[in-house]
Amino acid sequence: MNRLPAPKLFLVLALGLAALYLFPLYWMYVTSLKGSSEIFANPPTFWPNDPDPSIYPETWARRTMATFLWNSLVIATGVTSLTVLLGTGCAYVLARYRSVWIDIGLFAILMLQVLPASVMITPLYVGFNQLGLLDYPRTAVILAAAGKAIPFYIVLVRATFMSVPRELEEAALVDGNSRWGAFFFIVLPLARNGILVLAILTFMQAFGEYIYSKSIITTQSLQPASVGLSGFLGPNSTDWNGIMAYAAIYVTPIVLVFVILQRRIVAGLTSGALK
Repeated sequence: MNRLPAPKLFLVLALGLAALYLFPLYWMYVTSLKGSSEIFANPPTFWPNDPDPSIYPETWARRTMATFLWNSLVIATGVTSLTVLLGTGCAYVLARYRSVWIDIGLFAILMLQVLPASVMITPLYVGFNQLGLLDYPRTAVILAAAGKAIPFYIVLVRATFMSVPRELEEAALVDGNSRWGAFFFIVLPLARNGILVLAILTFMQAFGEYIYSKSIITTQSLQPASVGLSGFLGPNSTDWNGIMAYAAIYVTPIVLVFVILQRRIVAGLTSGALK
């Protein structure tokens, strides 16, 4: 009996898992093009009999999606910028100055990630109210989401910096570079793939942020697209193709970013695996 070679077996398994993972995304796009009766057809149709793309401009206009997406972009950009600016320097320092206390501190900080946002929102809301930040709700959401993202970012980028040989910095210092020069011109370029991957993951997570935005931002014109999607939901909601069209418009930019930057993402995930 002929055996299926192991590489081909793994390829088949990988393709099967990818298809299983991507099927909800495919079903979302297909359902958005179906009519109301076809959505509930039994057995279901895997391609609409009469595709109706007019639902997209209708949903875009009716739900003012331009405003929602702009707010999501502002929040995601703010969270990513704050996380990268603060987290990169902290990760570098923690990578170069190693001690048991630093490891204990990192472990304690990382354990804070276990606490869900639904638990943290009440003390954060009270604190922001006392500081007057609720008058600037998007700024408050950016600070809250960045505070949640920075510890995870620091731990992973620290591992990237630790994979950069210290001897390269020492050689740069001998050649007359300052500590800042060695960091910006030697270490940072070598760690850029890891930093880029974590920045992309942070942006994706912040683009879909919901709990902080739903609790802190009460003005509809300042709410992100994740909160706008909940406007479809109700006890008598039946506009499923509208919901799917909204979701498709919402996730498509993130999917495009991932597809365009997939090579850098893979390079960043594998950086530091080999020296």
